[in-house]
Amino acid sequence: MDVRGSGLEIPLAVMKDLGRDMSVDLFLASEIPPGTGLGSSASVCVNILKTLATYLQMPLSKYDLAERAFHIARYGLRRHVGKQDEYAAAYGGLNRIIFHRDGGTEVVPVMLDPEFACAFEHSLMLFFTGSAHHSWTILEEQEKSTRTLGSSAVRALKKTQSFVTEMHEALRKSDLPNFGSLLDHAWQAKKQVSTKISSSRIDHLYRTARDHGAMGGKITGAGGGGGLLLCCEPANQVDVRRAMAEEGVREMTFAFDSHGTQIIANDPFIDGDDATGSRWTFVPVAFSL
Repeated sequence: MDVRGSGLEIPLAVMKDLGRDMSVDLFLASEIPPGTGLGSSASVCVNILKTLATYLQMPLSKYDLAERAFHIARYGLRRHVGKQDEYAAAYGGLNRIIFHRDGGTEVVPVMLDPEFACAFEHSLMLFFTGSAHHSWTILEEQEKSTRTLGSSAVRALKKTQSFVTEMHEALRKSDLPNFGSLLDHAWQAKKQVSTKISSSRIDHLYRTARDHGAMGGKITGAGGGGGLLLCCEPANQVDVRRAMAEEGVREMTFAFDSHGTQIIANDPFIDGDDATGSRWTFVPVAFSL
C-alpha cells in the first residue's frame, strides 16, 4: 500500500525501514504547521526513528540517526530532499555542515562568544508568510536544473555557497552587521536558482522588512512560502514587527537548541515514578562517533 501523501507516511516508512515487529502507540504533536520550511518533516522522521530505535534497543549515534532518517526520506518515501534538515534535528546547536563528494558528511560546531551568542539569537526574527507548501516539487526542479554543468542554477548555487566561509567568519568575529549583509546577498543569490523560490508576495514582505530596519533575511527551506527569517538589531525590531503585522504576517517565536533530538522517559518501569508524570527522566542513549 502506497501511503505517500498521507499523515501516516513518515511513521510507516520508519517502521518499514527498521524491519522489526512491534506493537506501539504513537502520538505525534508539533508546535508548527507543516510546509513552513522549518524542517518539520525531517524532525518528525528523526524523532520517530530515535524513539523506535531506543524502544527496540538499537542505539544509533547522531550521525547514524541523521543518515538513516535521510535514507528513509530519500529512498523510502522517494522525496527529492537534501540531508541538512536531518542533521540539524539530530545534532542540534549551531553547526557548519560539510557535504563531501564521496557522500560523507562532517558536522563542525560553530563556537560563538557566549555574550554574542545571546545577542545573535535575539537578533533573529521569524514570520510565517501565510503560505504553507511542500518543498519537494521545488527541490525536484532544482535537482534537474543542476545536472547541467555551467547552468544558471549551478552558478547561483556556487555563488550561494561562496558566502558560507564569510558568514562563518562574521559569526566567529561577533560581527552581526556583516553577517546580516551577507545573509541578504546569499538570499539574492538563492533566488536565482529557481523562479519558484520566491514570489511577488515574498519579495514585497522582504522589502518591507528591509525598509523598516532588517539587515538581511531569507525564506526558510526550499522556498516558495513558509517562514521568513530576518536578522535585525533589537532597536529596529518594533518597527519591523509593526510593519509585518500590518501585512497580516504572524510572528513565530523560537529559541536555539543545543541538544538535538532526545528521549524523555516518563514510565514507572524506567524511572520508578509511581505517580506517572511527576518526574521527567532524560535517557542518555546517544553515542559519540
